[in-house]
Amino acid sequence: MTKCINCAKESRLISQTLGVCLDCIRKDYGKASEHIQKTHSAIRKTFGLPDKPPKGWSGASCEICVNKCNIPPGGKGYCGIRENERGKISGPTEDMAYITYYHDQLPTNCVAGWACPGGTGSGYPEFCHKKSAEIGYKNLAVFYLGCSLNCLFCQNFHFREELQNPPAVSSDTLLKAVDELTSCICYFGGDPSPQLPHSIAFSRRALDLKKGDILRICWETNGTMDPKLLSEVMDIALTSGGCVKFDLKAYSKDLNIALCGITNKRTLDNFSLASKYVMKRKVPPVLTASTLLVPGYIDREEVYNISRFIAGHDPDIPYSLLGFGPDFFMRDLPFTSKRHADECAAAAREAGLTNVNIGNYNLLGIEY
Repeated sequence: MTKCINCAKESRLISQTLGVCLDCIRKDYGKASEHIQKTHSAIRKTFGLPDKPPKGWSGASCEICVNKCNIPPGGKGYCGIRENERGKISGPTEDMAYITYYHDQLPTNCVAGWACPGGTGSGYPEFCHKKSAEIGYKNLAVFYLGCSLNCLFCQNFHFREELQNPPAVSSDTLLKAVDELTSCICYFGGDPSPQLPHSIAFSRRALDLKKGDILRICWETNGTMDPKLLSEVMDIALTSGGCVKFDLKAYSKDLNIALCGITNKRTLDNFSLASKYVMKRKVPPVLTASTLLVPGYIDREEVYNISRFIAGHDPDIPYSLLGFGPDFFMRDLPFTSKRHADECAAAAREAGLTNVNIGNYNLLGIEY
């Protein structure tokens, strides 16, 4: 049981690290905001990362994501992968990235696997080898180190430790992993956003290599990239039969900042931009969304608001609600309960969505 530092309410659904309950974030954020900011700052300093996006410096500006860092001499950007070396930004390029990669046999546990060609055969024969799941083929999973957010519930937090000595992989090396059985590439992380110029350039090389053969290109992202880069991403996903999977953490700006350290305005704006591609190809879907059901924070109301936002663009956009497994700085929270997941799925449908899925079903636990 944790006591909220703002209202003194006690509950096992209050994160000990965050120390603030959902009601206070929604109704009294101004009073709790200083504590929330200090919490995020302390966590980031643990990993040697800037406590907030650096501003006010000239000569080393990065425009790749929402943070638009002005990196000080000898300092790092918020993502942790770019530095100011003698007034110029250093770090990953179009031909080199900080990544790890591996092959997954299809179908995979991809966030959109329940709706994509690799898992369902959707889009056969133009974008898929089989009328059903592509058993016998594989996905090239590319994990990008670095992230534009600071999610307290991060499920892949290990990348922050790897940033101390990041593996620099050339595009030539990565291209060798695209073989005759590779039918899709999925970029995730961390998040691909801070290294989008690389994934865009590499995708074009990979598609050229596999010209005349199936190769779907997909991104799983928090959606914080520069809108111009997003347009390139959507074009590649559209023409290759891939999809862009937006992880919508929250609808409320204050709740997004409390959980992830950064505003979600760019993410929501970018989702609106991406939704313009939906009518260009509905099968297989070019755009999907997901939300992690963090107990105590992402409740029925939050999911309803996210779903209404999605449905306002197109009610058929696939939406997956993901079961939460305690991790990173929210290990004291319980697993998402089945009732919580079912209530949120019902809320998503009430909001107008027609294609709702519950993912990570094996993680669903007992009632709170």
